[in-house]
Amino acid sequence: MTSENNKERSMPVLTLTNLAKRYNRKVWGVRKMDLEVEDKEFVVFLGPSGCGKTTCMRMIAGLEVTTRGSIILHGKDITDLPPRNRDISMVFQNYAIWPHMTVYENIAFALKLQKKSRSEIDRTVKEVAAMVKIDQLLSRIPGQMSGGQQQRVALARALAVKPKLFLMDEPLSNLDAKLRVVMRTELKAIHQRTGATSIFVTHDQSEAMSMADRIVIMKDGEIVQVGTPDDVYFRSADMFVAGFIGTPPTNFFPVEMKTAGEKVELSHPRFAILISGSDADRLKNNGQNSLILGVRPEEIKVVPEKDSLLSVEVMVVEPQGSFQIVAVEIEGEIVKIVVGSAGKIQPGERLHLSFVEERLHFFNAETTKRI
Repeated sequence: MTSENNKERSMPVLTLTNLAKRYNRKVWGVRKMDLEVEDKEFVVFLGPSGCGKTTCMRMIAGLEVTTRGSIILHGKDITDLPPRNRDISMVFQNYAIWPHMTVYENIAFALKLQKKSRSEIDRTVKEVAAMVKIDQLLSRIPGQMSGGQQQRVALARALAVKPKLFLMDEPLSNLDAKLRVVMRTELKAIHQRTGATSIFVTHDQSEAMSMADRIVIMKDGEIVQVGTPDDVYFRSADMFVAGFIGTPPTNFFPVEMKTAGEKVELSHPRFAILISGSDADRLKNNGQNSLILGVRPEEIKVVPEKDSLLSVEVMVVEPQGSFQIVAVEIEGEIVKIVVGSAGKIQPGERLHLSFVEERLHFFNAETTKRI
């Protein structure tokens, strides 16, 4: 990394340090958050329900009082500031737009509070309305619009004030599946045009993977991994991340390791696989013979019998149009495989399988951490 890049990264837009929220002596909404968000980044908080991602966002916005820690925005400590003084805009899951105001009035409302001139308000409203494609709806009230259109109004209102930080709390969750896909593409395009530093909360990993510069994966009120979509997918920090990211999720196999010269052999009751190179070195240095092998569904290949690691009988086939998800049973566990659409596979059919060795994941059986 160049010194110039180091200089840029030394001044993050947002810094969370030891941030925590406890509701009573036993219930923690967030246990510990340490995070830096860079200028113009699109960061996604991802995790299952109850992991603390919305609580963290609400603390950043000033809607929840922190139990511990600090929130620094552009070098200023905003931990105890009221929401209106934080220079942050937030879009909520339920839109939260004024039902009695027109689209124009909704977008203009915060600008009027900022004492902007009438001409500047008019220019800004029309500019952001065009950006989110509602410029033909400015005279309508929310009750006359679809959910997708109302969400665009909420986005336009948040963008209009040009905040230092743009927060979005599951803004697409009330939309139908097709519109969600359209809107996440448009949201990413809007981000690229505006360069607004943004944090987006979701429990939908496909949204996170498609939109984020970096993903913050949370579990039980703490960060499990922070990384690019490629980082969390191909270099999952532990079994939780590997099992949470990807559809279908990673398949896990308990295996025993033994040294075979410079290689190591991983033995499962149904197969044995030789590992060489740097992977073999890492496994030897792990210090344990029992480990967990992770294989993503698309890295299990259907091959001729002579090239296979194991043979299985198909239980269920789930057609997906451009591909098929094939479920098989291996040692009492359901294993899923992604197969191309050419050549329809049938239940009861026998398949011969191998693994893509350069894409294997290895985890410590005790800690579940990546080896």
